[in-house]
Amino acid sequence: MQFAQISDLVEVDTATLASLDPAALPGTWLNSNPDTTGIARLIISEHDGALSLRVYAVGPDGLIEWDAAEVKVFSSGPAVRMAAGFTSLHDFGFAETRLQGMIMKGLLVLAQFHHFKDDSQRVDYFVREYFALEHWRN
Repeated sequence: MQFAQISDLVEVDTATLASLDPAALPGTWLNSNPDTTGIARLIISEHDGALSLRVYAVGPDGLIEWDAAEVKVFSSGPAVRMAAGFTSLHDFGFAETRLQGMIMKGLLVLAQFHHFKDDSQRVDYFVREYFALEHWRN
């Protein structure tokens, strides 16, 4: 078995092999910073075993809804079958944003990589923010 780091070297029991369980990710995630100028809310949905992501970013006149994006799910290790993170790519034509999310201590840590493809001379940038799962109350 090839590996790039010692944590990749695991025994996999093929008799009990199960698919990756995405249950920890779906829901509405709210930015913990009410004064953010970036992403305010994420909605992760599951349909037929696949996840999709809707992003709501802060705009001058309210929230800007991004198109839904496919989500690639990851576990916290090569033998773990519970989803712990994801990536998604959002292409706006003039720019693209790659998102990487990871659940840590009940929060979703979201890394954002913004790359401008136009001639605006804006510098590519990175942001990390924290999101909490919205809990409905009666």
